[in-house]
Amino acid sequence: MGTVNIHEAKTHLSRLIARVMNGEDLVIAKAGKPVVQMSAFDPEKSLAKRTGFLRGEILVPDDFDRMGSDEIEEMFGLR
Repeated sequence: MGTVNIHEAKTHLSRLIARVMNGEDLVIAKAGKPVVQMSAFDPEKSLAKRTGFLRGEILVPDDFDRMGSDEIEEMFGLR
């Protein structure tokens, strides 16, 4: 895993992206301290792929959007 500083990353972003696309992981550092890791995008690990991963495991009550409405009305004297 290579490390580059922010100035070099800004100057040579296209080259660094090409390196990452070829399988290399890179770290961008600020003042010698690692702050960002660059790695190739993996669609199998993307957030969009994980959406719905608990479907069928959690039951949402029919009155979910009204839960607590009685307490709120009472608290603010809306009754």
